[in-house]
Amino acid sequence: MYARRCYRRKNGKRHAYWAVVESVQTARGPRQRMVAYLGVMEASDGLGEPTGVGSNPVEPEWVEVDAGRVKVDRVREFGRPWLGMELVRQLGLTEVLDRLLPRGREQVPWSLTALILVLLRWYDPSSELRMAEHLYEQSALPDLLGVPADKINDDRLYRALDQLLPHKRALEVHLKNRLGTLFGIDYDLLLYDVTSTYFEGLAAANPQARYGYSRDQRSDCKQVCIALVVTREGLPLGYEVFEGNRHDSKTVREIVTTMEDRYGRADRIWVMDRGMISQENIEFLRQDHRRYILGTPKASLKAFERQLLSEDWTAIREGLEVQRCPSPIQDEVFILCRSRDRREKERAMHVRFEQRIEEGLTAIAAACTARKQNPIRIARRVGGLLGQNRRAAGLFQVDIQTQPDGRARVVWSKKEAWRTWANLSEGCYLLRTNITDWTGEALWQAYIQLTEAEAAFRIQKGDLAIRPIWHQKEERVQAHLLVCFLAYVLWKTLGQLCRRAGLGDEPRKVLGELEEIKTVDVILPTRAGTLIRKRRVTCPTDHQAILLHRLGFRLPAHLEIQEM
Repeated sequence: MYARRCYRRKNGKRHAYWAVVESVQTARGPRQRMVAYLGVMEASDGLGEPTGVGSNPVEPEWVEVDAGRVKVDRVREFGRPWLGMELVRQLGLTEVLDRLLPRGREQVPWSLTALILVLLRWYDPSSELRMAEHLYEQSALPDLLGVPADKINDDRLYRALDQLLPHKRALEVHLKNRLGTLFGIDYDLLLYDVTSTYFEGLAAANPQARYGYSRDQRSDCKQVCIALVVTREGLPLGYEVFEGNRHDSKTVREIVTTMEDRYGRADRIWVMDRGMISQENIEFLRQDHRRYILGTPKASLKAFERQLLSEDWTAIREGLEVQRCPSPIQDEVFILCRSRDRREKERAMHVRFEQRIEEGLTAIAAACTARKQNPIRIARRVGGLLGQNRRAAGLFQVDIQTQPDGRARVVWSKKEAWRTWANLSEGCYLLRTNITDWTGEALWQAYIQLTEAEAAFRIQKGDLAIRPIWHQKEERVQAHLLVCFLAYVLWKTLGQLCRRAGLGDEPRKVLGELEEIKTVDVILPTRAGTLIRKRRVTCPTDHQAILLHRLGFRLPAHLEIQEM
């Protein structure tokens, strides 16, 4: 769900309000369904600023001003930095950083420098150099943190990374406890997934930087793997960094053990995708009666062909059916799922890849007819073609024949048995669990929460710009990922506040609206010949005021000008 800005006219006046909508799938395609309307504020302070979001009333100060010489100066972004500081206070991040990074002989406390890194990564991610030379000075953070812009440089930000990294575990524990208190989070269901992020450069000083399977389609770059554990709401519990060539299934034991050592071995349910599955991991999870819901490889469906042909399906929503299937292992059950939308997607992919292969084979065969071709070279071309279109490669039986004159000849046919199985299994997938007292619908609902872990990676790679990594040293890379993790906590905290306020669960709209709120210095020349400088916060629009009111935040009307 997300909020959409709207207007309407009533009694000759235009009123602002928000419509909370959600995307739904219909027979005519995706549509938006209205969930709620959030109307205008009931009262105003007379200056265009709704009550409940402005500062407390202040005593008036009267002076005679030369109106013709009034000017403004020093426009800075205020909305997003100020909101970030509000989130930091709710999370108690300032206090924990002060405790973990006590003040020494440095001019700027490391705790404040670390906050600068996290806040800028949260709302305007960039390199440390750009943060130091542009972003920090152009924002209201110098006023909010009390750190002059000329005190922040890229070297200080780099050293703050070094200071922050040793406290990774303490920060994770603090934030887990704080989020649980703020939002009443139940850590009974843990979602685990792995992604990768790549380097620009050789990363020769980082032993974890390796070539491996790239989720970013950058197999030409070294990478590291990031393993993340989140709750069903997508709130992070912790993460670890692995070598770039580590297979997903080789991370399970280490992650589960780490989380249990850190937070205790409670009666939690581990939810993982099929990439994590191996017989060794199954046996490990069954030790000490750990509970799990796991995806299984597509090939596992072959053992359930009879169930796929049966009519014993239970519809749990439109276009989705499940079927409970016995397992050869005691105290375990399989859940066979069949999705209409997934079937249509897979069928379209099969048709597209089949067409590509057929066109490619036709072109290769024509080339062999046109002139003499080396059979080995042709075999490589065919192998490359099938490898690029693996989804339908099993449909084709291809033979490379060598003619008496040494020419290559390509002969192919289609396996109808493969097509029959594809038509039967399209849109189907299999879950495996040792939770036998839940319904098929409840198990599917728990497994589908893995989309929260996938969304976490999309946010970190998109909104928080975790990639590419420019750092070369292992410690700096891990510190960079820690800053991204802390920024993601701010993101999800705002998302939870939006959900609590009835604004949906998408914080991008809130950030986009508040980006327009600025601070500006108003310079007033008086009759007495002196200049009065006031640092004011721009008045929120009607839409901004509604958002702030729903979130329970009070926007200050002005800032004190500090001597720096």
